[in-house]
Amino acid sequence: MNTQSWLALVRQQGVIAVVRSSQFKQGIQMAKAVATGGIQLIEVTWNSDRAPDVIAHLRQELPDCWIGAGTLLTVAQQQQAIAAGAQFLFTPHVDVGMIKTAAEQEIPLVAGALSPTEIVQAWQAGAASIKVFPIEIMGGVAYIQALRAPLGNIPLIPTGGITIENTPAFLQAGAIAVGLSSDLFPQAALLQANWDAIALRAQTLVQRVKSGKERCEF
Repeated sequence: MNTQSWLALVRQQGVIAVVRSSQFKQGIQMAKAVATGGIQLIEVTWNSDRAPDVIAHLRQELPDCWIGAGTLLTVAQQQQAIAAGAQFLFTPHVDVGMIKTAAEQEIPLVAGALSPTEIVQAWQAGAASIKVFPIEIMGGVAYIQALRAPLGNIPLIPTGGITIENTPAFLQAGAIAVGLSSDLFPQAALLQANWDAIALRAQTLVQRVKSGKERCEF
């Protein structure tokens, strides 16, 4: 998938569910629950239990979804993720080598960056888009708005403190999508294996994303 195809997909979806679990079976169920709720972009963090196996399993079980790998820190992890079937990649930092390696293999890589300098460097190196992380402690929506003024040509995906409630505000501020985990997967629901509750939260989020996009069009 080239960068333009990736951007079209992310803009159309508007949200990425981030699955992080210390239990293989739980990670599978988390992904299936949000897919039931309508989320089609699912990132599995590399520090999850048996992350490569989770990715490979989900590629088979959720053919209508795009399964990616996140929190990748090295080229070796990146290659393992691709071998497992990851369709997109997330890093929490800017690594030009990783960006170029992904581009050579036509796998979209979203590089984590925070400052304008990091964001521009990652974009110029060939990142498919930029993960602005952690967004909450930097001012949330206001920080995205501030970045958009000088960097309006660079596609931003904020993560870290995103909630179902504030998602539309981030989209209206100019983010092409958001990534979220903890608010989508409440601890109580995970402890009770209440997958219906998580699916309902995902469905609510998808509806809010749609609402946010509609407001952006005016």
